[in-house]
Amino acid sequence: MSHHTTDYIGKPTNRVDGPAKVAGTAKYAAEFNVPNLLYGYVVSSPIAKGKITKIDAAPVLALPGVHQVFSHENVPSLAWLDRSYKDDVAPGGSPFRPLHDAEIKFSLQPVALVVADTFELARYAASILHIEYEEVAHETELAKHLDEAYEPGRGKTGYKPPKSRGNFGKGWKEGVAHMEAQYSHHAQHHNPMEMFASTVEWLGDKNLNIYDKTQGAFNSQQYVMKIFGLSKDQARVISKYTGGGFGSGLRPQYQLFLAVLASLELQRSVRVSLTREQMFSFGHRPETLQHVALATAADGSLTGINHVAVAETSQFEDFTENVVGWSGTLYDCQNVELGYRLSKLDVFSPLDMRAPGAASGSIALEIAMDEMAYAAGLDPLEFRIRNYSDFDQAQNLPYSSKALRKCYAEGAAKFGWEKRTAEPGSMKDGNLLVGWGMGGGIWDASKMPATVKASLDADGHLTVSSGTNDIGTGTYTIMTQIAAQSMGLPLEAVTFVLGDTTLPQSPLQGGSWTAASVGNSVVEACSKLGEALLKQAQQMDHPAFKDAKIEDVEFANGQLRLRADDTQAVVLRDLVQASGEPKIEAENSTVLAKLEMLKPPKYSMHAHNAVFVEVKVDPELMTVHVTRVVNAVAAGRILNPKTARSQVLGSVVWGISSALMEESVMDHRFGRYMNHNYAEYHVPVNADIHDIDVVFVSEEDDKVNPLGVKGLGEVGLLGVAAAVANAIYHATGKRVRDLPVTIDKLL
Repeated sequence: MSHHTTDYIGKPTNRVDGPAKVAGTAKYAAEFNVPNLLYGYVVSSPIAKGKITKIDAAPVLALPGVHQVFSHENVPSLAWLDRSYKDDVAPGGSPFRPLHDAEIKFSLQPVALVVADTFELARYAASILHIEYEEVAHETELAKHLDEAYEPGRGKTGYKPPKSRGNFGKGWKEGVAHMEAQYSHHAQHHNPMEMFASTVEWLGDKNLNIYDKTQGAFNSQQYVMKIFGLSKDQARVISKYTGGGFGSGLRPQYQLFLAVLASLELQRSVRVSLTREQMFSFGHRPETLQHVALATAADGSLTGINHVAVAETSQFEDFTENVVGWSGTLYDCQNVELGYRLSKLDVFSPLDMRAPGAASGSIALEIAMDEMAYAAGLDPLEFRIRNYSDFDQAQNLPYSSKALRKCYAEGAAKFGWEKRTAEPGSMKDGNLLVGWGMGGGIWDASKMPATVKASLDADGHLTVSSGTNDIGTGTYTIMTQIAAQSMGLPLEAVTFVLGDTTLPQSPLQGGSWTAASVGNSVVEACSKLGEALLKQAQQMDHPAFKDAKIEDVEFANGQLRLRADDTQAVVLRDLVQASGEPKIEAENSTVLAKLEMLKPPKYSMHAHNAVFVEVKVDPELMTVHVTRVVNAVAAGRILNPKTARSQVLGSVVWGISSALMEESVMDHRFGRYMNHNYAEYHVPVNADIHDIDVVFVSEEDDKVNPLGVKGLGEVGLLGVAAAVANAIYHATGKRVRDLPVTIDKLL
């Protein structure tokens, strides 16, 4: 294929939404100023379990400018069945219904919504609303409820680990070196910068424009349609920009329900925004306790892997995630035994959080691999290479592609790993202890059906649209690049439109599948548009194109032209003008994509990474600084090295955060997360982050999907936290298995 000025895929393109964000013209859910807007403020339960015995709303309603106090006492009758409250990613069980009855199921449960003329008045009115409760004993401590842990049912949404293979007991006995340990991390909250909010614009006759913070406008739309009995036209959901999601926006949060409820009842436009404290009142990464046992033969090959996890869930839903399954895939071993159980606590249901399951599981597995390498007397990198998996034993399938060896080689070379001395405490920089540790991971390369429309107008401007989302990942930009290259147009002649339920149907933005799902659909929609343009050229009796088939032509530099003779060309906008129509458009079909999902896979399709970390530790104060990180990633074709690097940089910062700082601290006396703010929920600041190198190793894959992409939002996080913990061990000789590794655990 010859190179054209309109080739953009693989180029480090600036974000097309950058100027709007920098100039402040990009609007978020709480920023749509619609006329005659009322403000709702949520009242949260101070208890974790019990029931409301009394609500004294009269003094609040007497305040001038207060319109209503909504609670379980006055909410209209809504949808009856659980399934009406289930969103696209709801786990098994009965979803939480806001303001449904007097029962309190978790701390900070929304118990009332005060609606007033101004935000300040609503907030003040909420603060004086008198509610009485009858409290009963709550249970929020996972460690005390391990005996009650159960295996979740398969269900449509439940996860069960793959069946055991071989015989772990036999493999354990055959091993000459062994390790066995418990690992844990506490709950973590997503804490995106933008808090959840919904602005509902009342258009009359139950017609609503709903500006929602979400990772999927269609999911929010389905949810309110089912509960409130609205049609698609009545419930239009718009989500153009999202100030961070990380999984928190995969499910509709309760402010959406409350804002729609208030708007329909008051027949007014209403905005409900949550506070930072209330951001700790719903889904989170679940606290997880894990046990790993490994055994190796004399040559360092693994003879047995056992990985068991117990995680928390709510009293009303079975939230499951794949914590242990990766341990049966990442390394070569004949004898693998995996287990996964849940324990019900008085908390809100956990929720997918960046690399759900894998982020937790990789902490335990990758620290255990480090411990095993030491027990077997091998370098941690050499140990992983000896146990490299060339075939997916869990799925019994070949890999579509796997360049993890390149990640090991290129990452180690860039880091200088060969200079490492094995003995803990043996490397120093002045009086500081230096530690070098490593880790790695594996994540699914998935693709979901997505519909895209491509439309070319008489000015030669291409508009490509799909109801997907951009939570900061770069979706706007990469889709613009793909469309521009597909139609041979300059970037400035292409606009990608997303985040609106009036656009073609698209899946939630999660699972690192957006680039593959929507990106490949953009290619398909553009190729359909290309066929329509060729047909138009033939109708114009252009002799060169008379018998041409679509494979005989190409789109480049704003023209449709013959591959065999690029002087035979016609300008695209001339084709639209000649048609007499304002635009020529086409849409891809998802029939094949849906059929593809029903077929058993022929390949194991995954992205991989290898992470190398340097820490420097003060031997007296035990303060830890992560001074260098190299993250080498194999994720198929990289569409935009600039936005891709940003994704991985963010992942590394997250990994450092979960290794050293991040935890939602529960006071079990109250059943409440106590550090529910940015001051005490510690995440890294600039001073905590030093050199981060991102290496994308070349990995060509024509089997995973036509574009050859594997997704990047999550794989970069894996192995980072474990590598930090392993580096701390190498520096200090102290093995911390309970994350985060805070100073008190090292002193």
